[in-house]
Amino acid sequence: MKRLDCYLDFISPYAYLAFEHLPRALEGLSYEVVYRPILFAGLLKHHGQLGPAEIAPKRDWTYRQVLWLAQAHGIPLQLPAAHPFNPLGLLRLAWAGARQGTPNRFVCEAIFHHVWRSGAAADDPERLAELTARLAPGADAAGAAARQALRQATDEALARGVFGVPSFVFDERLFWGFDALPMLRAQLTGDAALDAAWRAGTRIASGARRRTAD
Repeated sequence: MKRLDCYLDFISPYAYLAFEHLPRALEGLSYEVVYRPILFAGLLKHHGQLGPAEIAPKRDWTYRQVLWLAQAHGIPLQLPAAHPFNPLGLLRLAWAGARQGTPNRFVCEAIFHHVWRSGAAADDPERLAELTARLAPGADAAGAAARQALRQATDEALARGVFGVPSFVFDERLFWGFDALPMLRAQLTGDAALDAAWRAGTRIASGARRRTAD
């Protein structure tokens, strides 16, 4: 069975869309998905980037696009009351609920639905407490083990070249974004055209670079 690693943060609407669409996108293939929640903000800090919601025109575009993509793909979506929000409680809850080393799809689905199907505040303490009670994690979401697991997963993602969410890694090739799912399927099926594009894409020389302030 083919195994692929899925790096996600519940704060990302694109991660939600990819999570929901993944079974359909890879239908007919034999594969195992290992879900690895990570802190998207940690990636942004490492790479010196702003998040999409920190750039006003990009923020507006993001919400319009994800609503359109959800409708086009038949995925229920209701934007949370506020976005971005602090996802740490949800990420740590996911790792606290890991039964065999990583969170399973049921845990991740419950948290994604908490954020992207309610229209309420995703980080509301009362809602988070209700979700925690429903998932009944085997460890304390506020404890050291859950915190360390999240840090380790984020560090691992950076070491593997992950720069955004959702990201999928298979055979040490990284596929980023909801729109990369067709490429991921091509990788899993051994598509020769993808191999050719992959090799060609690594041979592009670096051209002009943006000057940074002194």
